[in-house]
Amino acid sequence: MILRGVISSHYSLRLLLIGFLVVSSSITRVLSGGVIHVKYKFAGSQRSIVDLKVHDSVRQLRILAGVDLPLGGSGRPDGLGLYYARIGIGTPSKDYYVQVDTGSDIMWVNCIQCKECPRRSSLGIDLTLYNIEDSATGKLVSCDQDFCYAINGGPLAGCTANMSCPYLEIYGDGSSTAGYFVNDIVLYDRVSGDLKTSSANGSVIFGCGATQSGNLGSSNEESLDGILGFGKANSSMISQLASSGKVKNMFAHCLDGVDGGGIFAIGHVVRPKVNMTPLVPNQPHYNVNMTAVQVGHDFLSFTPDIFDSGDRQGVIIDSGTTLAYLPEMVYEPLVSKILSRQPDLKLQTIHDEYTCFQYSKSLDEAFPNVTFHFENSVTLKVNPHEYLFPYNGLWCIGWQNSGMQSRDRKNMTLLGDLVLSNKLVLYDLENQTIGWTEYNCSSSIQVLDERTGTVHLVGSQNISSACHLNAWFITVLILLATLPHFLGC
Repeated sequence: MILRGVISSHYSLRLLLIGFLVVSSSITRVLSGGVIHVKYKFAGSQRSIVDLKVHDSVRQLRILAGVDLPLGGSGRPDGLGLYYARIGIGTPSKDYYVQVDTGSDIMWVNCIQCKECPRRSSLGIDLTLYNIEDSATGKLVSCDQDFCYAINGGPLAGCTANMSCPYLEIYGDGSSTAGYFVNDIVLYDRVSGDLKTSSANGSVIFGCGATQSGNLGSSNEESLDGILGFGKANSSMISQLASSGKVKNMFAHCLDGVDGGGIFAIGHVVRPKVNMTPLVPNQPHYNVNMTAVQVGHDFLSFTPDIFDSGDRQGVIIDSGTTLAYLPEMVYEPLVSKILSRQPDLKLQTIHDEYTCFQYSKSLDEAFPNVTFHFENSVTLKVNPHEYLFPYNGLWCIGWQNSGMQSRDRKNMTLLGDLVLSNKLVLYDLENQTIGWTEYNCSSSIQVLDERTGTVHLVGSQNISSACHLNAWFITVLILLATLPHFLGC
C-alpha cells in the first residue's frame, strides 16, 4: 500500500533533482475520450491473518508522516484493501495504473528518466513510464510558477525560473519518491444521465517520478504506476479540478462489506441524506472529534481529551486501514463489555494480537452493537458481524489496542474499514465536514449535476464477468466512480 508522506525541507536532495531538470513548453490539443477503470488489487487472493498486522502497521507508520487515506478495502479484515484505477494521461492518451488515494496531496506517476522504478507487476497489468516528450499537451512546471511557490511555502533556494519545480515525498517506512512537476491532460468521465457518463478531461499538475526507493522501487512485486491523490490540500487532483470549476470539492465512497464492491462519487450527493460532523482544523488527516463510545446501552467512562496526543487531535477516519485502533483506556473496557455478554467463551490469542473464540449461533443476537458518538450528534454504529471476523473456524475481534503499538502510534485512534464498510461516507471539503450513514453499497445514490441542476443516479456495477480491458467496467473518477471487487479473469 502506498501512502503519502511530507515534502522534505532538505534542499540538498532537491538540488540533486534540479541538476538534471530543464524547462520545456508544448501546445494544447483536444483529447480523445477515455474511461478510468477501477480494480481491487487482491482480487481472488486469500490474505493471511499475519498480513493484517503487517498491512496496518506499515500503513500507520506512513500515516504519521503525512496525509494517507487511500480509498479501498474489501470490507473484510482478511482481505487487504487496495483499489487502483486505470487513467488516461497526455495527448495522445496513454494508460497508467495508479492507486486511488483519498488523502494524498499530489498525483504522481513514474517517469522515463527513472532507473529504479518497477518495470513489471504481479498484478497482471502493464506498467508505463510517462514521457513528457510523447505528449503534445505535456509541459514542465517551472520554479517561478505559483504552484511551485505554494507547495514549497515560498521560493525554493537554488531553484530558478529556468528550472523545473522538484518534489520529494518521504514516507515513515523509509520509502520515498522524488522527481519534478509537470502539467498535462487527464481523462475522466462526467455524469451525463442516470447511470450514464460522457468523456471529459482536465489539466492537472502532477509529479513525474524520477527516483523511487523502498516499497516504491523496482523490488516491489505488487507495483503500480503511481498514486492518484484526493487530499485536502490545494495541490491534490480534486482540489485542482474544483478550483477550475470542473467539479465540486466533495466526494463520497461506499464500501460493500459483503461483495467487496461499492460506489465512489465525486460531486454533490443529494440522496441519501447524510448527517455531518466538522473536521478538526489544522490536521493533515480526516480527523473528527469523538464525544462518547457506547456498547449496547452502556456508555464507557472517559474524557474526550483521551483522543488527543501532542499535536495529533481527534480520531482519524481512514478507509484504507483494515481494522480499528483504540486507546488502551477505551479498548479494554469496550472488549470487556462485549465479551461479558458471553462469559462462557473459551478465548484464544492468535499471533499474539487477536482475541478469538468459537461460536456457532447468531453474532448479532449474542453480542452488542458498538456506537461511536461525534460532534453535531453524529453517530456511527458497528454491528457485531462487522467488528468480528472469521479465521480458521474462529471468530476474532477486530478492535485493536493502540496502547500496545510503537511509541509513535501509541494510543492513536483510527477507524478503518472495520467500521466504514456498508456505510456511505461523505467528504465535504468545501465546508470542512465529514459524515456517514448506513447504506446498501450495492445500490445507487443520487448526485447533483451542477451545470443543469438535474439529479442523476450513480450506481455500483457488477463487473465480475467484465474481464476485457475495453469493457465498461465501472463508471469513473471525478463526478462518478465505483469500486468493484474483481474475482479475477
